[in-house]
Amino acid sequence: MSEKNIEEIQKLREEEGKDPNYSGISYRDKISTIGTDGKRMYIHPKKPKGRFTTWRNIVGFFLLFLLIAFPIVKISGNPIVMLNFLERKFIIFGVVFWPQDTFIMMLMMVSFLVFILLFTATFGRLFCGWACPQTIFLELIFRPIEFWIDGDGNKQRKLAQEPWNGEKIRKRLLKWSIFYLISFILVNVILWYFMGFDKWLKYANELDQHLVGFTLILVFTTVFFLIYSWFREQICLIACPYGRMQGVLIDPSTIVISYDYLRGEPRGHLKKSEDREVAGKGDCIDCHACVDVCPTGIDIRNGTQLECVNCTACIDACDSVMDRIGKPRGLIRYASENEIKEGKKQKLSFRSKAYSLVLLIILSFFVYTLLTRESVDAVIIRTPNILFQEQPGDSIRNIYNIKAVNKTSKTQELSLKLLDVPGSIYIVGGNMSIEGEKRIQSIVFINVAKKDIKAARSKVEIGIFAEGRLIDKSTVTFLAP
Repeated sequence: MSEKNIEEIQKLREEEGKDPNYSGISYRDKISTIGTDGKRMYIHPKKPKGRFTTWRNIVGFFLLFLLIAFPIVKISGNPIVMLNFLERKFIIFGVVFWPQDTFIMMLMMVSFLVFILLFTATFGRLFCGWACPQTIFLELIFRPIEFWIDGDGNKQRKLAQEPWNGEKIRKRLLKWSIFYLISFILVNVILWYFMGFDKWLKYANELDQHLVGFTLILVFTTVFFLIYSWFREQICLIACPYGRMQGVLIDPSTIVISYDYLRGEPRGHLKKSEDREVAGKGDCIDCHACVDVCPTGIDIRNGTQLECVNCTACIDACDSVMDRIGKPRGLIRYASENEIKEGKKQKLSFRSKAYSLVLLIILSFFVYTLLTRESVDAVIIRTPNILFQEQPGDSIRNIYNIKAVNKTSKTQELSLKLLDVPGSIYIVGGNMSIEGEKRIQSIVFINVAKKDIKAARSKVEIGIFAEGRLIDKSTVTFLAP
């Protein structure tokens, strides 16, 4: 920033300072985690306390429980959630999806995307503060350990500024050792989602045979350790694309954590025996409590900001101050900009209603396709580079390959039948018996009498039956002289 720009900003502030409604307001002209010298400023927030923090902890610990339970607890022999990319097998809440279900998976992903649009347009970054793994890991696991070892925010800041002495080295080694151990555990828990808990347990017992995999685990553990010991809130400020989406998805009707500037301004420090109404002051006593507890270091009184993850720490801090000075709670609260300005509850905007309608339509289509999908999926194709074969009895034989997958947990019997032309089908090995959640492939011979063949290249329709019930039809090319 040039000196001319700095002078213009200072002049603008001086002009705004003449208005008592703007007196003393610190406008944000820099990132909260970057100092004037361009170096990183580490955030050492105070430990938040209050009703929202309590409920957020309850939700967070419940989600941590689900994180561990989903890959372990089984439904019909399958974990609740597993994303096995190597075997192209995906399990979502006990339902198994195969490559043949790509369309259904796309519908589910589109539904999730529209839900994000709807949720963010209506409630801002509520997900970030209450359900994001980054926030839950940091605020419910790593930060409490730091409070226990280093103390509250002020003590942490003081310790960071101290030279490397015996106490600082001891505390840092203890904290970093625990952080690395927890990072190792979290990486392994996440690994359960991609390979399954049973397979992970087997590999853990055969660790000497999987040294490459163990090395990769240590690499990811180190990445996790660096994130939660050093990078921290920069994930939300820099790396997370959802934070960038917020800027284009929210509008004045979006419910976010807001500061009631009409009630709080003009702010001023609390003075003994002073009548704030007579003095022309608002309810904000400029105590800085909302800033001290913010995990991203912002001042919510400057309005909605990119760094705000809707963690509610500032609400609890402000409510506790309001209780002490005898003012009503809610100076900082969940509210839209329109609600603050107009003083009345905000209704759903047209955009939120439109997103809701689109989401309902896509979800309905997704549920319909999921409920109507067949339990067995089979594909029949001609065997490449092999022509027809003339057989005794004036018949022509063509050879095909069949691939089938059983999407259920029960064994399925598969059979084939010609639907539009007389002839016979022979499956090598007899009828195909497919075990639950298994794939199988085989060779199929189709024989058709010459008198029933109308052209050198004709289409033949094959009925695919599972347990005697027609589940699909496949049209193949039949070659003849």
